[in-house]
Amino acid sequence: MAVQLDSNKSLSPLISQAAERNWERLAGSWSEGLATLTEAQRQELRLVLGLSDFIATQLCRHPDWIPKLFAGDLEQVECEQFDRDLHAILADTTGEDNAKSVLRRFRNYQMVRLAWRDFLDYGCLEESLLELSALAEALVIGARDWLYKELCSQYGTPMDKAGNPQPLLILGMGKLGGRELNFSSDIDLIFTFPEHGETQGGRRSLDNQQFFIRMGQRLVNLLDQITVDGFVFRVDMRLRPYGESGPLVVSFSGLEDYYQEQGRDWERYAMVKARSLGPWNQYSDELHTLLRPFVYRRYIDFSAIESLRKMKQLIAQEVRRRQLTDNIKLGAGGIREVEFVVQSFQLIRGGREPALRQQSLFGAIDTLYSLGQLEYLAVDELKDSYCLLRRVENLLQAIDDKQTQTLPQQQLDWARLCYVLDMANETDLRTHIEAAMAKIHRHFKATVGGEEGDEKAEHWTAQLWSVQQDDHAIALLAEQQVDDEKLWTLLSAWRETVTKRSIGPRGRETLDKLMPRLLEELLNQPSPSAAFEPVSKVLEQILTRTTYLELLCENPGARQQLVSLCCASPWIAAQLAKFPMLLDELIDPAHLYDTTSLDDYPSELRQYLLRVPEDDMEQQMEALRQFKLSQQLKIAAADVTGVLPVMQVSDHLTFLAEAIIEQVVMQAWQQIAQRHGVPSHLEGNDTGFAVIGYGKLGGIELGYGSDLDLVFLYDGQGSSATTLTNGDRPIEVTHFYLKLAQRVLHLFSTRTTSGELYEVDMRLRPSGASGLMVSEITRFDEYQSQEAWTWEHQALVRSRFVFGDNSLAVKFSNIRAAVLEQSRNKDELKKAVREMRQKMRDHLLKVTDGIFDLKQSPGGIADIEFIAQYLVLANAHEYPELSIWSDNVRIFGVLAELELLPMMSAQHLTQSYCWLRDENHRLTLQQKSGQLPYVAVEAHAERVLSIYRTVLEG
Repeated sequence: MAVQLDSNKSLSPLISQAAERNWERLAGSWSEGLATLTEAQRQELRLVLGLSDFIATQLCRHPDWIPKLFAGDLEQVECEQFDRDLHAILADTTGEDNAKSVLRRFRNYQMVRLAWRDFLDYGCLEESLLELSALAEALVIGARDWLYKELCSQYGTPMDKAGNPQPLLILGMGKLGGRELNFSSDIDLIFTFPEHGETQGGRRSLDNQQFFIRMGQRLVNLLDQITVDGFVFRVDMRLRPYGESGPLVVSFSGLEDYYQEQGRDWERYAMVKARSLGPWNQYSDELHTLLRPFVYRRYIDFSAIESLRKMKQLIAQEVRRRQLTDNIKLGAGGIREVEFVVQSFQLIRGGREPALRQQSLFGAIDTLYSLGQLEYLAVDELKDSYCLLRRVENLLQAIDDKQTQTLPQQQLDWARLCYVLDMANETDLRTHIEAAMAKIHRHFKATVGGEEGDEKAEHWTAQLWSVQQDDHAIALLAEQQVDDEKLWTLLSAWRETVTKRSIGPRGRETLDKLMPRLLEELLNQPSPSAAFEPVSKVLEQILTRTTYLELLCENPGARQQLVSLCCASPWIAAQLAKFPMLLDELIDPAHLYDTTSLDDYPSELRQYLLRVPEDDMEQQMEALRQFKLSQQLKIAAADVTGVLPVMQVSDHLTFLAEAIIEQVVMQAWQQIAQRHGVPSHLEGNDTGFAVIGYGKLGGIELGYGSDLDLVFLYDGQGSSATTLTNGDRPIEVTHFYLKLAQRVLHLFSTRTTSGELYEVDMRLRPSGASGLMVSEITRFDEYQSQEAWTWEHQALVRSRFVFGDNSLAVKFSNIRAAVLEQSRNKDELKKAVREMRQKMRDHLLKVTDGIFDLKQSPGGIADIEFIAQYLVLANAHEYPELSIWSDNVRIFGVLAELELLPMMSAQHLTQSYCWLRDENHRLTLQQKSGQLPYVAVEAHAERVLSIYRTVLEG
């Protein structure tokens, strides 16, 4: 049967041309089949070929699907049939490659069927979303069940302590959980299992968690890998506990512990839509009961509003940073705002109202009306507007099976949308979309709230900004008792420069609104002209980025922070000018000065990266840099204003770097493993790889501009030089780890819009610049024990394991301790340390008379570090506790306790060391070199030099 086409709908010439092209492609391989169709069927087929390139491509590959579609598959979709049909096909399937092919062909046929129905209005939007969700669920569960049987035959069946078989449960998140999946969405999943135990019936028993991690890895591969038949779904596992750094699968108890102790607001929001996929059973009940207290509080919870508001701010920030336009999901009034409105009510009242504990947005919004939480008009406007945007989104994605929420760039795609949605033209459709988004945004602001512009009476600075004659401006400043002659000179010169810039009418209008408000803020400073200079440099960088001008115009707090931070620190001013996206951090002063707690950097970074598609490496790299810059700005802001004690600045900068190192290694690992597989001796989430931090990173003493001194190690576990990885393109294990190290360095050093991530120095690796990029740990042990120079052992004092497998951490700690605890001739050691210090001073110290270099001058930071290193190397063989710490402050504490250094000397060294480092931070923020007049440092330098001579020259 063919649908009755609406003869009143006019077909755009662009669609007719696309239809003709695709018809000719199809006729080339299936002309005999086309002759068997009725005229009505041919007409319908031609139309759908013009509306969707995805349908055309699939039907040209599989023309045998066409008769089946016309024989009844287009008329009605029974969602339960997906599951039954797929399980029946997979029952006779052997081998993973065959299973991949079955899943992908089944997916592609059904997606063609659903897209066809959508383009030709066979059903309503809700039916379409439900059918897409049911198909996705059937594919995920079909793959899971097939793989479970395969692995049970290989490893045995996972059992709990009582002997009950344990299943893998899959939580569908987001729109899959809500049964409202769009056409080309990726799917967010969380894997879990009920009880720990071991497999039974296999060649050897395997821990349940290891079994399910292996199963999870293969399941993701089964669904996500691109083959000749395409993929089933892009799978995103980043919502699981601890994200990419966490195990792929955890037990119910592990899940419960995580959400009770560490669950964040954004995870709570995500869990509103979480649903156990597949046939419901006792374990599904248990899982949802376990999660409910985390998601729904027993009391009415208004704190959810603030959390959602912050999340919305983050999304708006992302839209600005990525310069997204025409985005119907993330933009103001987009799909996400409807979800926020509904889910804010669910989070606030779901603890008291069980009816609100549902994953479906459509169901939840109807419940809110029945409970009297939303008026009929609000429900009506939200639903109608949401349905229009979701319909547009679905059609956009079904055109070419691409994940997009951005309105088209091409006229053909506009014509396709207008035809299906019965709109006259692009302008007509845009008008409807903009009206829908305006309604949504109005309800969003009423429910969740958001930033508003500060409307008030015009200030006299508006006259100052617009005045043309010098004498008028000077008279106005005198009248307002502004005693700063230089201000008008700077302002008028800057304004003249700006008038020559091409910033467009909207930008010009916004600048004219912003400048009076900004001048008002500048006039509150002790020297307005001094404040104007750094602020104007920031403005120059954003003149063509109108969204940032609007941000400053509409946010009094952001303007105030911009001025005060630019005045406090030229380094911050330079950062803001170089990276305007940092202005987003100024919106909420409370948030700006609320530095991330030391333990939270990894989870904050995970949350930040969730906003970026997992498979878009360019965006992932840019996001890492933006996270670093924004967190550094927060640390610096808290530093210059005294909110963060100076002693903690290095701690924060170091822990930030460690979180970034973890993500960089994980990303590099995924890229190399995807291509070559992994070394076959590894189990679970092990990588057999470690990152060792030396120098300031090792000593937990990073500064704002510090580079990272790194050494990479791997554990070959006896694998021979010819042992290969287990992927489709296997390589030798040594080559694998070399590629991994190179990829890590590439991710650090590539320059994106937001610059380089960190400069990495690898010269402290065994054999220095001529050595291998990554060392096998036993070889590292041999080198350190038998070949390393004294200065390399000094460097080892300030080394620390910063990321990698626990087994490697233990091995490295043992090697480090054994090397540091070697017995040494103290006179020879003193001589070697002194000579190295002199060589360093000759090479690096460049100051004029009367000037003190904080690091290299006699009595400076380097002297203090050499004292600590010598005393550790000289005494650790008798006092192993000296090999524990890598930071100088704690080393001096231990030396004092052991009476190897007089208590007074240890205190002097610690105080001088902290003071010198603090001055270095301060000078960096003032964009000055790390040098001071000798008289300012004399007291500290003399004490350090005296102790240095006693220890190393006595």
